[in-house]
This record gives sequence, structure tokens and C-alpha cells, in this order.
Amino acid sequence: MPGLSPKLPVTKDPVDGFTLTHTFKEMIHQNFKNLILTSPGERVMDPNFGVGIRSFLFQQMSTFIFSDIEERIMTQVSLYIPFVQVTNIWFNNPSESEEFANVLDIRIEYLITPIGAPGVVETRVIA
Repeated sequence: MPGLSPKLPVTKDPVDGFTLTHTFKEMIHQNFKNLILTSPGERVMDPNFGVGIRSFLFQQMSTFIFSDIEERIMTQVSLYIPFVQVTNIWFNNPSESEEFANVLDIRIEYLITPIGAPGVVETRVIA
């Protein structure tokens, strides 16, 4: 079956040459995660692409910071993947101990509106 995009991280595949995504849901999940983890200025020829989540890790975690992150996520999604509707964003900051300083867990629930498929992006961001 033909693939839609390279699967990241890039690995070899005996059939296709390298591993590919084969469903729209899988491809959108990968693109969503890239949008969250990319810092503005990091992507060539599109300096505005990316949430830049790591830049928030060195600020005092509070509801204000979480609302700033949520606003940044919503803005980026509406620009770069407008066919995705974010339904819930959940944050967990386990930085109660020194072991987890500058760590943020994020869970984003979304709906791919053209195909009516739900999805979830979960990631732990470490500075």
C-alpha cells in the first residue's frame, strides 16, 4: 500500500525503502506532534511554524502560563492544521521534586473534522 508521508523518526523498511505513514489519522497525529514540539524559527522557510513549547519550561508554572500555552496551541492549529478541532488540553507539571524540574506533560484531545476521527497527542517535554 502506498504511504502518505515519511514516518518519524526515519527508519529503513524493506518494502517501501523507509517507513511511511499509511493512514490520514496517523499522518495528522505525527504532524500535530511536530507542530507542538517545533520552536518558531526552527522550520526552514516558515519562521512562524511551531508552538515552541520548550520556551515555556523555564517560566514559573501557573494557570497563566498554561493559558498562554493553550492559546499558542490553538493559534498554531488554526493556521497549520485547520481541519483539526482541539477538544481538550490537559497539563501536568510533575516538578514537585528536583528530579522533574522543567518537565511538562501535555495531553491534547482532538477531532479530525473531515473524517470524524478522534485523536490524542500525549508528550512529555523536557528542557
